[in-house]
Amino acid sequence: MIRLTDKEFNDIVAYIKGNYGINLTNKRQLIESRMQSVLLGKGMNNFSDYFNLIKQNKSDEITAMLNKLTTNHTYFYREPAHFNFLKNTILPMQEKTNARRDIRIWSAGCSSGEEAYTAIMTMMDYFGLKRAGWDFRILATDISLKAMEAAKHGLYGTESLKDIPKAWEQRYFNKQGENLFELKDEVRNQVLFKRLNLMEPFSFRQPFDLIFCRNVMIYFDQPTKNALINKFYDVLKPGGYLFIGHSETVQRDTSKFLYVEPSVYQKGSVSICR
Repeated sequence: MIRLTDKEFNDIVAYIKGNYGINLTNKRQLIESRMQSVLLGKGMNNFSDYFNLIKQNKSDEITAMLNKLTTNHTYFYREPAHFNFLKNTILPMQEKTNARRDIRIWSAGCSSGEEAYTAIMTMMDYFGLKRAGWDFRILATDISLKAMEAAKHGLYGTESLKDIPKAWEQRYFNKQGENLFELKDEVRNQVLFKRLNLMEPFSFRQPFDLIFCRNVMIYFDQPTKNALINKFYDVLKPGGYLFIGHSETVQRDTSKFLYVEPSVYQKGSVSICR
């Protein structure tokens, strides 16, 4: 096995933490084991050469490395309480108060797109025949161009659809063979995919009503989480919501967010409507 020297390990950890927020301080063995096949496939016998390659070709190599070192398992209707909250709380309030009929949602760390597409289907299901005139397209971002390219094609296996209502499968998907489903254009066309590194400054033209950032911050240390949560706060409308993973929390003493229920937080200035 190709081993990391102390310098190689420290250099890689510092670079990944500084540029992408991911904390690999306790992941030395994981880096060595998961990156073996990559180094051998490139004919390399040390991590210094691979680290140099990463720095020369960020967009491809760094994404490949991060995909190896993190878990990107997702599927439609994952953590359904959030989509129920969207349908039962957020959308009724939007109907009452949103004169512009424009709902702005961001799926941050969207991976292969199931989260964003589930939110679109939730809104289409809620509005039904009333959706004419509503603009609820979603911005979906990730650092992985490969994952987003797959998401744009909208092709998913049966495992990804295991939790969606049967009626959704029939309404929003076309079956392609025995175990493959293709999202219909009416869903796919509502999501805009864009590469974005959450560690970089945000430059959005308008604030959001809702931000999904679920099971992304598990790889960050607490100061990085706190800084990112405060950046989310700044790009939300007053009364807007943040959804995080059920295993994640927002530290109340470092954030202005109001706790609503587990993994659901709200920006103040608008009363919470339940």
